Amino acid sequence: MTDFDTVDYFTDQSLIPDPYPYLEYLRGKCPVTHLPHHGVVAVTGHEEVMEVYRDKDTFSSCNSVTGPFPGLPVTPEGDDISALIEQYRDQLPMSEYVVTQDLPTHADHRALVMRVFSPKRVRENEAFMWRLADKQIDEFVGRGELEVLQDYAKPFTALVIADLLGVPEEDRADFRKVLATSHSAAEVGDDVRVHDPLAFLAGQFTSYVEDRRREPRDDVLTELATATYPDGTTPDVDVVVKMATFLFGAGQDTTARLISSTLRILAEHPDVQELLRNDRHRIPDFIEEALRFESPVKCGFRMARVNTSLAGVDIPAGATIALFVSAANRDPGRFEAPTEFHPDRPTAREHVAFGRGIHSCPGGPLARVEAQVTLERFFDRTIDIKISEIAHGPADARRYEFTPSYTGRGLQALHLEFTPFPE
Repeated sequence: MTDFDTVDYFTDQSLIPDPYPYLEYLRGKCPVTHLPHHGVVAVTGHEEVMEVYRDKDTFSSCNSVTGPFPGLPVTPEGDDISALIEQYRDQLPMSEYVVTQDLPTHADHRALVMRVFSPKRVRENEAFMWRLADKQIDEFVGRGELEVLQDYAKPFTALVIADLLGVPEEDRADFRKVLATSHSAAEVGDDVRVHDPLAFLAGQFTSYVEDRRREPRDDVLTELATATYPDGTTPDVDVVVKMATFLFGAGQDTTARLISSTLRILAEHPDVQELLRNDRHRIPDFIEEALRFESPVKCGFRMARVNTSLAGVDIPAGATIALFVSAANRDPGRFEAPTEFHPDRPTAREHVAFGRGIHSCPGGPLARVEAQVTLERFFDRTIDIKISEIAHGPADARRYEFTPSYTGRGLQALHLEFTPFPE
């Protein structure tokens, strides 16, 4: 049995299949707890996680993806290490991306990101999703079975992001192939050797942006290439490329995990599946509860800029703050019976699966639509959805493998069986 007092959360693989008992143990000790390894302070309470998200002056996002690895190259000293963070920021993984940036740089770059998610563009993208969902389902519906991630979720989410960013039709098959064998943004924290896991996309987007700046067209890539900062200035090509590649990598990975978890829950709970089939209006609430119950992100990070305290616990400048989203989403102080799944939970939307504050995930609304479109079309084209007992075992002895990540939470594979709806 794992000793929760001494276990190293970042390396102990026994915590991968079911991290929740460990997280409950930490929260039971205190919602803010110093861990025995890597100088990390674990935050497991919903209120305390929210406080860190809100306090952008005390807590830097410079290490938000990788946490304590590799950390700053020097030992932090003093009451305020803000200057030290800026001195070594570019040596931290993914320092080029908006997810790790602090104000004021973050505000300018996030403004560019939000240009991609304009209401008009999202509406156009949603129309594409409905067609794409059917196209993906067409590939396996006749078999009466599928492996969710490879047969549907990964290609679907990759092509949705490709469409949102305006990737030309003739290039989308290549993007799909490359992404199938590359590092995801969510998993970079588990490989400290990778400074920029999205570099494989940079070359293609650089050519797109440079081409559209030379010869503007009436297309989404031109809008992306010619977007300006709030003050009207034009960002460097590299800035636009980093924005596009991050949206591409992070968006498809997180949403693929959300889709697989929603389908797993439906297949494991036939009563819930029947409820949603008979009343589609319940699907949005179901998705929020799925995000709370099985968040695609287990943990994100911050670095304390100054000596501070949280929930009465002293935190030194330079400490890594581990924001355990999965724990906050099951905090009994916020959610009644948090280990139970309730598709109509009235407080489900208080989850922090997509973060909060200035770094809340800009693609969260898009991910919700992708999940809803998926469930609607699966319901339209199947009579029932069940877990494959050949692959995962009987109901009382399921076998699932989860991605060995300390940041993300997702299945390695999900095999389902279904009866196709007569067409």
